[in-house]
Amino acid sequence: MLSTRAETILNLIVSRYIDQAVPVPSQDIAQESALGVSPATIRNEMARLEHEGYILRAHHSAGSVPSDKGYRFHVESLKDISLSESEQRFFSHVFHQVERDLEKWLSLAATLLAQQAQNMAVVTTPRPTGCRFKHMELLSLQDTLTLVVLVLHGAKVKEQLITFDEAILQSSLTVIANKLSAAFSGLNREQIAEKESYLSPAEEQIREILSRMMQDEDEQEYEAPYLDGFHFMLSQPEFTRNDRIRSLMELVEKRRLIKTILPKELESQKATVIIGMENEDEAFHDYSIVISKYGISTEAVGTVCVLGPTRMPYGHTIPTVNYLSKILSELMSGLY
Repeated sequence: MLSTRAETILNLIVSRYIDQAVPVPSQDIAQESALGVSPATIRNEMARLEHEGYILRAHHSAGSVPSDKGYRFHVESLKDISLSESEQRFFSHVFHQVERDLEKWLSLAATLLAQQAQNMAVVTTPRPTGCRFKHMELLSLQDTLTLVVLVLHGAKVKEQLITFDEAILQSSLTVIANKLSAAFSGLNREQIAEKESYLSPAEEQIREILSRMMQDEDEQEYEAPYLDGFHFMLSQPEFTRNDRIRSLMELVEKRRLIKTILPKELESQKATVIIGMENEDEAFHDYSIVISKYGISTEAVGTVCVLGPTRMPYGHTIPTVNYLSKILSELMSGLY
C-alpha cells in the first residue's frame, strides 16, 4: 500500500505527464507539490514507485512516466467525478435541438465526445436484445404485389414485398394491417409465430413474412459504428511515427475495434476503463479505452467509447462518457 505522500507524488506525475507528454523530473515535483520535503526525499519516493511498478524511468536520473499500473492507480483515485453543471446543461441543450432521430443522436454523440476527449470517439448503434413488433402497414403497389412496412420498437423500419394469390384492395389491406398490429403489438418473433388467433390465408402469409423479417433483424451483425476524432488522435505526440498511424488505421478498418467494444462484458451504464495491457487484444496494448453501454437493457443496448493513448485525460473523459451514455439512454427510452 502506498503512503499518502507516495500517492500525492504519483498523481502529480500522472497529471503532469498527461498534460505535457514529457517525462517528469523529480525537481519539478518538488517545486509543484506542497509536501514540504526535500528533493532527496522526493527522489527516494520516486525510486520506490519505480520499484513497485507505478512509474518507468529510462535511467536513475531520468524523468518519470506512468506505467499502466500507475495510470490504473490514478483512475481508481477519480471515484465519483462528474461534469460541471454548465457542461451538463450544454450537452442536454445540444441534444434537444436535434430532431427525434436515433442516427442523428448517435452521430452527434460521437462528434461531441471526440471534441471533449480530444481522442477518437466511437458510438455503436444499439442492437436489439430481440426485436419486438410495434406497428405495420400494407401498401398495394399493383395487382397482387404489396409492400409490407414493419415498424419495430426503437423506430427501426423494415420493408418487404409480398405477392398474394389474388389482388386485395387497399381498403382491405388497411383492415388487415390494423388487425395484425393490434394482435402482435409488443411481441417478439417467437411469440408472433406461436400466437393463436384466427387468420385468413392472406393474413397467415403476412405473419410468416413478418416472422422472417424479424428473424433477419435479430441475426444482423452490428452496423458500422459512428466514428469521430481520428484527427484529434493523430495530433497526439504518440503518433508521430508512420507505423503507429498505420497500425491504428488497421485496427479501425478491420473492425477489430468494434469487436473490442461490444457491450457484452459491461455490467452497468457506468464507464469502464481498460488501460494498456489490460486489453485482451495485444493490438490495443498501447491504448486505453473508456467505455460505457447505453440504452434499455431489455430492449436494445449500444456502447459509447473513447479510444486513445494510455496518456489520456481520464479525469474529463470518464465523466463525459458517463454523461453522454446517460443522455442517450434517456433519449432512447422515448422510442420504446
